[in-house]
Parts: sequence; structure tokens; C-alpha cells
Amino acid sequence: MSNGTNFNLEERTFLFAQSVRSYCKKVTHNVINIQDIKQVVRSSGSVSANYIEANESLSKADFIYRIKVCRKEAKETKLWLNLIDIEDKKDLEPSKSLLVSEANQLMLIFNAIIKKSQ
Repeated sequence: MSNGTNFNLEERTFLFAQSVRSYCKKVTHNVINIQDIKQVVRSSGSVSANYIEANESLSKADFIYRIKVCRKEAKETKLWLNLIDIEDKKDLEPSKSLLVSEANQLMLIFNAIIKKSQ
């Protein structure tokens, strides 16, 4: 299922997961945030990992399934980013907005890939 944009999207999803981790290091680690941070780190990494798996898929059905998982994980990442409390660090709001926007853009990209692949 390879095409010329695979590497760029692989890199983009990797950089997204990496950026989420950098953001999480700056967030206040209180009792509630710790749980949400764990979840957002997992889901953002899963976007990247599942995209790699999609590129290595054995069938068209497997490819579509993996891309759907990517879309789901991007949506979940958006949820966790919005749940992390940054009331005490308002300066993180622009970073959060960029990450939420990137999660949304990735969802739209994966949605377009699914529509084209079916």
C-alpha cells in the first residue's frame, strides 16, 4: 500500500508524538494530570505506530483497518489534550492549541485516506 507520501506522514506522526511528549513534560504533574498524561502519551504514540503498521500491511483490508485505528487514536489524543489541566500554566495554551489542531488535521488526513482506499 505504499505511495510517495508515506515517509512524510510517518515523519509527521512521529513528530506529533514527540511534540506531545515535550508538551507533557511542561504540564503540572498533579494527581489528575498524571493519568491524562499517560493516556495522551500512549494514544499519540499509537497514531505513529499504527501508521507504520499500515504501511507494512499485508492486504488492503489490513491497511484500511490500521488507518482507521490511526484516526481513532488521533481523536482520542485530542480528548486527552483537552482534559489535561493547564489552568496554572496559561503560557502552554498556544502549544496545546497547536497539538489539538495537529490531531484534528491528522484525523482529516486519515479520513481522506480511508475514503480513497475503499
